[in-house]
Amino acid sequence: MNDPQPDLHLESNAKLPRNVIALGVVSFFADLSSEMIYPLIPLFLTGVLGAPVSVVGAIEGIAESTASLLKVASGWWSDRVGKRMPLVTAGYGLSAIGKLLLALAGAWPVVLFARFVDRTGKGLRGSPREALIADSTAPQSRGRAFGFHRAMDTAGAVIGPLIGLALVSLLDDRMRLTRYPQPKPTTRPTLAARPR
Repeated sequence: MNDPQPDLHLESNAKLPRNVIALGVVSFFADLSSEMIYPLIPLFLTGVLGAPVSVVGAIEGIAESTASLLKVASGWWSDRVGKRMPLVTAGYGLSAIGKLLLALAGAWPVVLFARFVDRTGKGLRGSPREALIADSTAPQSRGRAFGFHRAMDTAGAVIGPLIGLALVSLLDDRMRLTRYPQPKPTTRPTLAARPR
């Protein structure tokens, strides 16, 4: 007598694991915050920091290359050590630090460093996160799990730029809420004209 086969339809309709839901929510907010900022970086670099256009391209090239190369290394490393979550957590943490550095940037090299840190985080978390989703989900539910995660990721990427543009419009196109105090043009001549 043959053993009863599991009902794959019922298993595929089971609730998604908490890991999958949590990673989806985190990805939503991570992408929302990223896409609020990144469309404005070229304007911030050239308009506020006075960087040449060539620097904008160099920064993005270095940042995205870093993320792409680290995805391979982080996936290999997570398989080797058998732990996914520390790399995922470190990746999201580095991205948050990169955004904070970007907000504090007063010169384009700081923006370069901030983008490097942020994309290092993206490269570290990407492959281990996908593996963690696969590890947490039954084979017959993996399509739904990855679909949920991709939907949350995409929703953040769509909503983020809309919020960013709305904030820029609300702030009258200012890239910063506060400005560093700048010396008045007449300061140096006035000092030079003082009698000794």
